[in-house]
Amino acid sequence: MKMEIFGIDFGCAFGSLSDGKFPEKDCLLPLISKILGYCIVAASTTVKVPQILKILKNSSVRGLSLAAFELEVVGYTIALAYCLHNGLPFSAYGELLFLLVQAIVLVAIIYYFSQPLGMKTWILALAYCALAPTVLAGQVDPVLFEALYASQHAIFFCARVPQIWENFKNKSTGELSFLTCLMNFAGSLVRVFTSLQEQAPTSMIMGSVLGMVTNGTILSQIILYQRPPAKKEKKVQ
Repeated sequence: MKMEIFGIDFGCAFGSLSDGKFPEKDCLLPLISKILGYCIVAASTTVKVPQILKILKNSSVRGLSLAAFELEVVGYTIALAYCLHNGLPFSAYGELLFLLVQAIVLVAIIYYFSQPLGMKTWILALAYCALAPTVLAGQVDPVLFEALYASQHAIFFCARVPQIWENFKNKSTGELSFLTCLMNFAGSLVRVFTSLQEQAPTSMIMGSVLGMVTNGTILSQIILYQRPPAKKEKKVQ
């Protein structure tokens, strides 16, 4: 029995249930993995929106590490290019496309509220615009491409460290959005499971684990450094 909906085969599960049996592990886990994969892709379309809205609302980028967000853009670009080049199913990497677009918008907004920008920032931005299309098209030497992908885990790690240090140094998370960080952590957690089920390369799995740890650290800092609301003083009669 085969019953595909959006590329997900429900036949195995429905077949077992129609026979009055609970689906076997080998049938259920791949199905859950596919569904969760598409859920991550769907959620990724708005994951950075709370952060963008918070910056726009407060007209401030206080406590945000510019280097962290710039490195995120580079990391997402390399990861997306690698997945496209290797022909992985969309459910295994789809969120990278939406995250990349939102990350670029986020960096542009941070630039806007960080005026004036130095020459170094403009040079880096122009270099990215020149090289990104080539990388995404896979027009890179295979050996260099593998090296780039291997380095993207270090890039994502380095993207989180400046923000973690900034939070620790200030004992505050500034304009960081709790909702965005929570979705980043949840997405990394689920992606570990789906990567294992999709039999993704070990490097992809390790990248998801690293993302889970670093995103979890930032989320913990937001909770730890959250300031309780100021108590209103009672008027003396």
